[in-house]
Amino acid sequence: MAHHPRSFGRINDIDTLEFVREITSGNRSALSRAITLIESSRPDHQKKAHEILDHCLQHRTSSLRIGITGPPGVGKSTLIESLGLEILNNPDNRLAVLTIDPSSQQSGGSILGDKARMEQLSGKKEVYIRPSPSSGHLGGTSPKTHEVIMLAEAAGFNIIIVETVGVGQSEITIESMVDYILLLLLPGSGDELQGIKRGIMEIADSVAITKSDEADRAIMVRSESSCQAAIRLLPKKYSCWTPEVILSSAVTGQGIEEIWKNIQDFTTVLTAKGLFEQHRKKQLNKLFTALVDEQLRIAFYDHPEIEFSLQELAAKVEKNLISPFSGAQLLVKKFLSPPIQ
Repeated sequence: MAHHPRSFGRINDIDTLEFVREITSGNRSALSRAITLIESSRPDHQKKAHEILDHCLQHRTSSLRIGITGPPGVGKSTLIESLGLEILNNPDNRLAVLTIDPSSQQSGGSILGDKARMEQLSGKKEVYIRPSPSSGHLGGTSPKTHEVIMLAEAAGFNIIIVETVGVGQSEITIESMVDYILLLLLPGSGDELQGIKRGIMEIADSVAITKSDEADRAIMVRSESSCQAAIRLLPKKYSCWTPEVILSSAVTGQGIEEIWKNIQDFTTVLTAKGLFEQHRKKQLNKLFTALVDEQLRIAFYDHPEIEFSLQELAAKVEKNLISPFSGAQLLVKKFLSPPIQ
């Protein structure tokens, strides 16, 4: 009889294959615990998490990954709930919502309030909502979001929505982990497009102007025209796709069905051109390269020779005894040199 994941004691005692079976059979507790291990900074947790993830890869469901981004206060959570309910009109769909909470700079804690804001979705058995702290990460996502997506796919979720913090240009890292990006803007923000960073506009696959029920019709029309004009000025992300501007309201339901249709049309068009899979491969390559960089950086600063030499060389640089370039070169040589036997 299989152990329930909660019964596992020390990390080393976890049976990886048994844990994977729990995740792939739909055990929410096992999925949540695997994500907690992925997000942990402890080396033993990381080792076990990636053992689990490697075994999960062959069990992953074919999925559609949707990124929802936009400035704070634009109504991301309420729109996600309405969109999620629309997605679930197809009984074959299982939805995972990964929300990123801005971590406290003082305590490192985070405000995990999205389940409360998505009451209807969180009560459905086909839905899994997981808030993750951004840990001060400047990508608008959690550092581990890509791995969490893969675990959710192994658990059988075929639609993954990633909600970002809403921090401006740094959010462009969302492009490295989702298939489709919906940028949300408030009514009237068409007049403020100069204030929206070009990077985030360039990666949007469509734009939704939210809270149409609260705004004057003339303001909505002006916002729509301004966004369309901005899209025409930007270079096309895909030659076969032009982003749409959709007026929406999570309260009245306006535009929600249209957004879901837009996402499905995007997937169909890109799949037909072979660009959908090509984008996924580029994402994996980019993630792999980024993780190699990260591992090298960790290994460098953990090297026993580096800490002392770093302080010594930094002092010489400050006193203009050597250039910063020469100091860096000497430090890297120490790291690469084999230890004296």
